Amino acid sequence: MSRGTGTPAAGGTGPARSRLGARFARLPLRERLTLLTAAAVAVAVAVSALACWLLTRAQLRDEVDNTLQNVGVPPQYLEATYANCRASDPAENKNVPPGFYNVQIVRVDGSRCIGPNSQPVKVQAADVGVAQGVQGDTLHDAVTTNGTDVRVLTKRVQGLPAAVSISRPLTEIDSALNRLALLLAAVAGLGVVGAGTAGLVIARSGLKPVDRLTDAVEHVARTEDLAIRIPADGDDEIARLSRSFNSMTAALAASRDLQQQLIADAGHELRTPLTSLRTNIDLLVRSEQSGRPIPPADKEALLASVKAQMGELAALIGDLQELSRPPEPGQSAIAVIALHEVAGAALERARLRGPSLHFAADLHPWYVRAEPAALERAVVNLLDNAVKFSPPGGTVEVRLTDGELTVRDHGPGIPQDELPHVFERFWRSPSARSLPGSGLGLSIVARTAQQAGGAVRLKSADLGGTEAVLTLPGAATPPPGAPDPQRPQEPPAAPR
Repeated sequence: MSRGTGTPAAGGTGPARSRLGARFARLPLRERLTLLTAAAVAVAVAVSALACWLLTRAQLRDEVDNTLQNVGVPPQYLEATYANCRASDPAENKNVPPGFYNVQIVRVDGSRCIGPNSQPVKVQAADVGVAQGVQGDTLHDAVTTNGTDVRVLTKRVQGLPAAVSISRPLTEIDSALNRLALLLAAVAGLGVVGAGTAGLVIARSGLKPVDRLTDAVEHVARTEDLAIRIPADGDDEIARLSRSFNSMTAALAASRDLQQQLIADAGHELRTPLTSLRTNIDLLVRSEQSGRPIPPADKEALLASVKAQMGELAALIGDLQELSRPPEPGQSAIAVIALHEVAGAALERARLRGPSLHFAADLHPWYVRAEPAALERAVVNLLDNAVKFSPPGGTVEVRLTDGELTVRDHGPGIPQDELPHVFERFWRSPSARSLPGSGLGLSIVARTAQQAGGAVRLKSADLGGTEAVLTLPGAATPPPGAPDPQRPQEPPAAPR
């Protein structure tokens, strides 16, 4: 099987171009902009110079053609040249025409008669055609026998069976065009150098904001200092990018501060139950080691305290996990939920926790889009808060109308100066610090409401007590395709 020799050479061009493109891509942005600017200016200058040269050349040749058209050869000179026909210059000085053009007579057979003091020019088919009368006057380029380029005008001669060719050397034009080409090349070179220098200066000044942004990003990556800010003046893309970077670092700094605050608050809240647990367990261990048993009543109280503290720890850890849990990817846990059913289930749990309380419920159908477990926990937290602060034998009023769930207790209420802090993490009213709880319940409610597109607020109720209002967007009827609220739904499987 034969092998072609052209394939490797042709295929080698692609990798070479790829290597050149990869090398160009590795250059710094400033150098790339400089090279691209210089290349663009070089192309523009080259095209302009070429167009200028071509226009000048066409103009000069038009001037030569006009000069040839206006040349008048004396008839006696033509007659003497035809009568004394010579194939080369006879070197006679009879009726010599001006020396800036050559004259020769072309006969119908293609032969030529050279006029005195003229250079013989090679006869072309167009010249013979004019002599034979088959075509009109013609203008074309030709060459003399000694190799000089000339411009030739061939036209009929009155009274002779021949045509006269008047030619003028193009030496002067070619010299002028060569000088013009050198001048344009020099100007183009200076233009490219100037463009490269200007491109470098422009790239340096234009990329200063990018350099500042790069330095800031590298500083953040190296030191994790999120307090750095970049000056953002104007409305261009660099200024917008700088403002976006400043917003990003500010958001990251705020998030880190909140995380550190959460860790510090969690450590502070965990310290109290852990200290109580350690104290109680130390008493039990010391009693066993010393052989001095604790009285049954005291021992039972210690064990009850240990159990309560363990429950408080478990509740605190659960609340922390709920607050730190990121949203589900793609919001896959969001579903259509019957809020009135969730509130009804939460009421049953609240009755178990407050058996001495009376619950007055008025729940109208309302369907929302939310995460089922998070929404149920939020409603339970609101009811637990009402149970905690209600006096024995008191009434907890629960009402759901047009997407507004209201839970009201008849407890001591919350002072006006404390209302702005109730949704802060670990914040607890001074009057409620002796009661069980982690201080995270209302924070979880606020987060759940925000994720569901709603809001929650607390206010002092008329005639005493506190009123919590949870507002969620939704509708009184389920959307098409939603599960039937009258059909019991199987609970989700518990995680293992």
